[in-house]
Amino acid sequence: MPSVAVVDTNVVVSGLLTGDSDAPTRRILDAMLLGRFPFLLSIELLAEMRAVLLRPRIRVRHGLTHAEVDQILQAIAANGVIREPGYSGAAAPDPGDNHLWALLRVRPGSVLVTGDGALLEARPDWAEVMTPAVFVTLLEQQAGASRGGS
Repeated sequence: MPSVAVVDTNVVVSGLLTGDSDAPTRRILDAMLLGRFPFLLSIELLAEMRAVLLRPRIRVRHGLTHAEVDQILQAIAANGVIREPGYSGAAAPDPGDNHLWALLRVRPGSVLVTGDGALLEARPDWAEVMTPAVFVTLLEQQAGASRGGS
């Protein structure tokens, strides 16, 4: 299991929008809200999450008010570790995602959890990048090992 995760905005948004409580993105969002695994955040990442969740077409789908979106993000922030990374020196496939690469550099062994195909294909050689489904499998294995005393 990675030491800490960086969860991309698309995972949080998808987790909030899905009606399937067993969907990997929903399970990750729920686990973030309950503090069930360590994850890194930055002010930039939280601002990106807020901006996306408040886009008119996204708001229509989730039906939440600005205040409710802020409450969810506050709960996420309360359970995450906020860091403000500097420039990482590595460029993500989309310059708008450079903050994710910088956040991954904060803690060696961290993993990016994303549904973004470009990020999954352009994995840096110094960090892991995985889909929500793979990450959920790792969380389940970790929980099983904890219960089994391993």
